Amino acid sequence: MELILVRHGLPERSAESSDPPLSAEGHDQARRVAAALGRDRIDAVFASTMRRAIQTAQPYAGEAGHAVETHDGICEFDRHSGSYVPLEVLKREDYAAWKAFVARGADPDIVSFQTTVVAALEDIVARHGGRRVVVFCHGGVINVWTAHVLGMAPRLFFEPAYTSIHRFLCARSGEKNLVSLNDTAHLRG
Repeated sequence: MELILVRHGLPERSAESSDPPLSAEGHDQARRVAAALGRDRIDAVFASTMRRAIQTAQPYAGEAGHAVETHDGICEFDRHSGSYVPLEVLKREDYAAWKAFVARGADPDIVSFQTTVVAALEDIVARHGGRRVVVFCHGGVINVWTAHVLGMAPRLFFEPAYTSIHRFLCARSGEKNLVSLNDTAHLRG
């Protein structure tokens, strides 16, 4: 089966909530990724239970006539932090804080996070053998799943762009192959 992971669009920055809505730019990104995915035959649509992932999934699901099934196991690692600052912004505004955050990637929390994510995505894979499924989720989810597929230790090792598309082939026998990472062609032009 083909598992397609899509990072949510750009959310609003929030000092009060770790689950902010999409910004105007994020809604535009969601429309663009919906058009890009419209070229594929998708059999099922999933999203994390977080607002930014659901709002990113809605344009595609609406156009394709799919319901969006939410899954708590593919929520972002910082969902209970009480605020949201995109890592890209943190890196630009407070490099030392960003560096400390990324260095934390080897702590036991990331292992637990990866265990949760892998179990959730393996469940989706098992229920949709031979099909193509799109999952709207988060940068941390994409990182730990990709690390799992590549046999790496769980960590945040690359920066998935907003509404980037990541494709994996997942066999019933357990083999997984990375097809593409961080595809953003739909955001150009």
